Amino acid sequence: MMRNVIGSALALVGAAAAVWSPFRAWYDGRLGRDYRVADLFTGITGTRSDLWMSILLPLAVGALVALVGIVARSRALVGLAGLVVLGFTVLWMVRQAQVADGLAFDDPGSAGVGWGVVIALAGGALLLLGAAVMRGRPRRRKHREPYVEGPPRDDAPRDDGYVGPGPEGPGPPHRG
Repeated sequence: MMRNVIGSALALVGAAAAVWSPFRAWYDGRLGRDYRVADLFTGITGTRSDLWMSILLPLAVGALVALVGIVARSRALVGLAGLVVLGFTVLWMVRQAQVADGLAFDDPGSAGVGWGVVIALAGGALLLLGAAVMRGRPRRRKHREPYVEGPPRDDAPRDDGYVGPGPEGPGPPHRG
């Protein structure tokens, strides 16, 4: 029970960080919400994006999957959400590195990776950590009738080796 609570809390913080990250600077002061999702697959351009067609979309979908996973106590869904967030963030990093000929972290007065990327990476890592900590739903077992030991049958072997009468009458002593 406690593992589910801790894992759910970690996943909630990770989902919140994933949704918050596009509103922070990602590269050279440019906010994450300014990058189009299509740019992740075709190459990053200077074109600004509408809010819901930006990188916020896959990160918000990841956060939504995480919330469904938390409610359903599904480790798989929370882990999938972490992979979505990390996957799109790393894909952005690869595309940005292609355009900028490498990535550098933001130094005061220079272009580089901003805090939005760090927050998105941390959010994805927290989602994966939350999935690892969660115990998940208890597995249901098939209903079985409990084993009850009843009185010995007439033809069942006894401890003293005697085999009671069977269909043909008394049998030889049980050797075994």
